[in-house]
Amino acid sequence: MKIDCTELLQALIALLATVITTFLIPYIKKKLSTEKAEELKRWVGIAVKAAEQLYGSRPGIEKKEYVVAFLAQKGIIFDVDEVNAMIEAEVFKLTE
Repeated sequence: MKIDCTELLQALIALLATVITTFLIPYIKKKLSTEKAEELKRWVGIAVKAAEQLYGSRPGIEKKEYVVAFLAQKGIIFDVDEVNAMIEAEVFKLTE
């Protein structure tokens, strides 16, 4: 007697595909997004410290322009508003 497992195998593959698209892919995207945000935060911190060292008492706008140019030179793609908030947070840390 032969048993045809084709339908069972198809159902298992469909279930596995559903689990991957529902849980695994969003988890990986979130993990990568979090890692990317942490890397951006790290580079902003480095750039802010470098700008403070290089520009000293010069106006903040020059320092901010340096940070943005530094990130662009590194090939980091970023949201300007998000980076501005990160810059302000890093400057606040320096003044504490």
